[in-house]
Amino acid sequence: MSEACIFDMDGVLIDSGVWHRAAWQALLAEVGLDPARPDFWRLTIGRPGEEAVPLLLGKTLPDGEARRLARRKRDLYVELARGGLRAVEGAPAFIEHLARRGIPRAVGTSASRMDVERMLGGVGLRRHFEVIVTSEDVRLGKPDPEVYVLAARRLGAAPGACVVFEDSVVGIQAARRAGMRAIGVTTAYGEEELREAGAEVVIGDFEGLEWDSIARRL
Repeated sequence: MSEACIFDMDGVLIDSGVWHRAAWQALLAEVGLDPARPDFWRLTIGRPGEEAVPLLLGKTLPDGEARRLARRKRDLYVELARGGLRAVEGAPAFIEHLARRGIPRAVGTSASRMDVERMLGGVGLRRHFEVIVTSEDVRLGKPDPEVYVLAARRLGAAPGACVVFEDSVVGIQAARRAGMRAIGVTTAYGEEELREAGAEVVIGDFEGLEWDSIARRL
């Protein structure tokens, strides 16, 4: 039975997709490119910015240039997100429910630590997580399992005892490669895509969710 929960942030705890899509669109406009397909932004989901930029541009970039463009996208996102952040429906109540039950909790994200502190703090969730693993803590981004392996280690939990909540295909793949159970959240991908990636359970949001109902489905 699972005894610890690890959460991705964007699209799982924070409903931030609209601002990320707008920021990527603005970055492409600045470099004079139009998206090759209407769902171009899905290439970026769950990946660190410096890994997502070459995928969007369709070419290999020097590390310095990829980092520069990733920083620019992040600045655009921060500016746009001043319009307001909100938690995914039901997420605060579910996290507080886990805290009352004494279920260990961590965040494993491709975002920067500064963004995590700002965003989770902005929706009142930061205080519920003692363990947070960000892009600065790992060498490789998802679908590499490093972020989740490190989160479990810092929680003091065996990988097989952890359940991961993820909204992206690469995030689900990272969780499964880490030897963990995975629950998909359909804020970015559809149920079929998340299940094909390895999600055992798929939810739309956290509204009305309780730990016992999840544990019975895994």
